[in-house]
Amino acid sequence: MIQNISIKNNDFKLHPSGAIYWEDKKMLLIADVHLGKVAHFRKHGAPVPANAAYKNLEKLTEISNHFQPETICFLGDLFHSKLNEEWQDFEKWTEYTKAEIILISGNHDIIPQYLYEELGIKVFDELLLDDFLLTHHPTEIKGAFNLCGHVHPGIKMKGVGRQYLRFACFYKTLNSLILPAFGNFTGKHILKPSEMDTVFAIVDGEVICVSKK
Repeated sequence: MIQNISIKNNDFKLHPSGAIYWEDKKMLLIADVHLGKVAHFRKHGAPVPANAAYKNLEKLTEISNHFQPETICFLGDLFHSKLNEEWQDFEKWTEYTKAEIILISGNHDIIPQYLYEELGIKVFDELLLDDFLLTHHPTEIKGAFNLCGHVHPGIKMKGVGRQYLRFACFYKTLNSLILPAFGNFTGKHILKPSEMDTVFAIVDGEVICVSKK
């Protein structure tokens, strides 16, 4: 179900929810939740079921209860757009959550920073922890391994006959690991891995290494 990997002598657990648990820091890493996206689309007439908005928070609760992290770090695009009715639900979720919460700002994070700070959430443009650089956009800094989101990575795999299946994935290069989008109302950007890349696809509730090497 969970894939265990080691990077720079640190242990990480890749969870089928799309989250990563960084054991050495007792930190849960989550990218691209896009809270508020359902309400945003419904406001503009898209026929999206109202209960879809609650699934992300339910998923956040389940994963935080599972790992009991000391810190939850959102790697950008926590909210999709401006304040809407889902903000109140998020406020209640933060009251329930015992972990310290950190937000690395993403391109969709346009809600004023002081509103997050009023909830006790620390906001950064990027964060360097030991030899690991936490960002929203993939970023290269010499000597640092980048943990990031933004891309919504996916992989296309050939099935029987001419069938192709698309799966969200964790996408690891030599110096970076891109997390899949955590939100349930997000798309996938299909990537074409090189021989040096490692891909962990999320398939039927399991994280599976699908790289050729």
